[in-house]
Amino acid sequence: MATSPTPTPTVGVSVPRTDGAAKVTGAARYVDDLPPMPGEIFGRTIRSTLPHGILRGIRLDPDFDWSDVTVVTAADVPVNVVYVIAEDQPVLAADKILHAYEPVALIACPDRLKLDRAARAITLDVEPLPPVLEIADALAAKQVIWGEDNVFKRYLITKGCAELPERDASEAAIDAVIEACDVVVSGHYDTHHQEQLYIEPQGFVTWWDDDGVHVTGSLQCPYYIHKVLKRALDLASERVHVTQAVTGGGFGGKEEYPSIIALHAALLAKKSGRPVRMIYDRTEDIEATTKRHPATIEITSGCDRDGTLRALKARIRMDGGAYMTLTPVVLSRGTLHAAGAYRWRDVWIDSVAVATNTPPNGAFRGFGAPQTIWAIERHMDRIARALGVDPVALRAQNLLHSGDTTATGQTLGLSVGGAACLEAALAESGYKEKRAAGPVRQGRTARGIGAAVFMHGAGFTGSGERMLKGKVAIDLLPGGKLQIRTGSTDIGQGTETVFRQIAADAAGIALDHVDFAVPSTTVVPDSGPTVASRTVMVVGSIVESASREVAARVTAEQAAAGGTFAEAGDRLLARGEAVGCLKQYEPPAFVQWDDTTYKGDAYPCFAWACDIAEVEVDLDTFEVSVTNFWSATDVGKAIHPVMCKGQIEGGTLQAIGWALCEEVVWKDGLIKNPRMTNYIIPTSLDAPPFHTLLVEEPWPYGPGGGAKGIGELPMDGGAPALAAAIEHAVGLIADSLPMTPERLHRIAALQGTP
Repeated sequence: MATSPTPTPTVGVSVPRTDGAAKVTGAARYVDDLPPMPGEIFGRTIRSTLPHGILRGIRLDPDFDWSDVTVVTAADVPVNVVYVIAEDQPVLAADKILHAYEPVALIACPDRLKLDRAARAITLDVEPLPPVLEIADALAAKQVIWGEDNVFKRYLITKGCAELPERDASEAAIDAVIEACDVVVSGHYDTHHQEQLYIEPQGFVTWWDDDGVHVTGSLQCPYYIHKVLKRALDLASERVHVTQAVTGGGFGGKEEYPSIIALHAALLAKKSGRPVRMIYDRTEDIEATTKRHPATIEITSGCDRDGTLRALKARIRMDGGAYMTLTPVVLSRGTLHAAGAYRWRDVWIDSVAVATNTPPNGAFRGFGAPQTIWAIERHMDRIARALGVDPVALRAQNLLHSGDTTATGQTLGLSVGGAACLEAALAESGYKEKRAAGPVRQGRTARGIGAAVFMHGAGFTGSGERMLKGKVAIDLLPGGKLQIRTGSTDIGQGTETVFRQIAADAAGIALDHVDFAVPSTTVVPDSGPTVASRTVMVVGSIVESASREVAARVTAEQAAAGGTFAEAGDRLLARGEAVGCLKQYEPPAFVQWDDTTYKGDAYPCFAWACDIAEVEVDLDTFEVSVTNFWSATDVGKAIHPVMCKGQIEGGTLQAIGWALCEEVVWKDGLIKNPRMTNYIIPTSLDAPPFHTLLVEEPWPYGPGGGAKGIGELPMDGGAPALAAAIEHAVGLIADSLPMTPERLHRIAALQGTP
């Protein structure tokens, strides 16, 4: 009797990427590679050039030939809201302008050159108003541009002495405890905007037919767009069809923003009766889309003379831009990570996000945590300076371990890898010996080394996964193959490959017997968004469980009637049985969270890392070269070690850019450097030698033997590690980003550093 050979396990093996050949040969079709549809026309957005004002009118030049140009304004939008968290953002401005580059009108034309001329033939009549451009001005609320006080969201986290019902009493209690400590340290820390600068700009192809509206584009979260289109176009669910094209990167920038361009293209297609292709150029993409939230963080802490941390007080202020978008959840994650990877007996963390007349900020890799981790890590260096101890020794003394509690009162239990990461990074880098030897000076350069230790919550915050109810479908196909249907997308990070590995091993079949359906809301269930370091850990665990269930049906048939796995599966299908499994994620029962008090298990588990940077600083120009970078990262279980390291190294290079060279230059609410020639990011030529160590402290509820989410974690530690290395090399104390040569020169002048 024929039996199925046992396939070689693939989890833990760096198999060839299943999408690799198509991408390197150019066969993969990104949205602008899709062939033109019959009658297709090109779309464009008309935007405000002022950051704040009253829209008095839209004037079309009467001498221009508008006969083949479709024009859409707010009056053409069935429900003029972009539904994310709040319904505060219009699809098209109707009466007021709240930021530069705000969309006011849409045009489409078969001729791209004429489309350009048509754009110049439209004049927006806007009465200027004074803009609110800074966090401090928004908080002062002398001019209110959102709600009653310009405040999008507030949070307060308390622990220990600060757990009092009255806010004032809570703050007074933390102040008293800090004042009584042996050593009190205060610091102010700033972070700035960052542009995602994915390799492929935003774009969609859109059309209507008897089934409704169809949008195909570059995106992360198809069901986000589905929800937004339903609301704004006033359509039933079954009449909205969202499909992902091959997507060239996202980093959060293609989480919520693609809903806007999809809506714009859909409106043009509806009014014109023709398919519309709408692709941003790089300048428009940089100017109009969301970015990382700037933040200011003030921290005061108290500790014993021996370095034992006691009490933490922090104030976080974030700039959300003109509309709410995802700001409340970005602020939430930032707040939850503000205490760092350390034990604090008493905690008081106050956070607020405000509106300004700048383009809305939104999702970006790290989602608020890089800002607050920058602050707490720089503050740890400040405490070490005050105590006269090595910064890493201070971290090791106070690092969270299993059994310790976080700022929200969460007791850490399983998969707590901070200490293992620190130990591995120190050993590999020779940190202790290099710090003990002091900075190395050769001619007019100085070399130093610095470290950061950090953790990042994997999955949605608190009860988010329970509310989300993410689902995955696994189908049995002829020939004993399985098909994965999921709303989780591959945006370059390797989801298609890793999900196939998980499914193949769970079902006991070969990797090439697993297919991955194109994410389209018409055929795939809502697995939740491709965000929050949840794709492998959360959705991957559903893939694993559902694959096992389908395989169990086939193997039961195999046991009853013999044959190979494929033969048994084909018999089931021949009997007309639909063999598949639609499964919903169930978080571990012990994960409990109170959204009202913001206490409990903020995340099911955390990924951990220690970054160590070695830099060389030019003493004349203050240019910083990263000569080596070590990262020891607790990933739980590496499903695909090469891609796992790729995520860590790619995220670290993005963090290096945020730290050293990337800067959005603003003037009067406008971006002055919206090009790749003057918005500078590090390239592969700028990448230092990476020494990436995978630490595996398995999370028992993760797929493949314990995988955790690590997509965002690498963004968190690079900047503070570099700042510590610069401080070690030349004594410059940088508490604000970016650390460009010009800024370091100003710090040197203020500090009197030679």
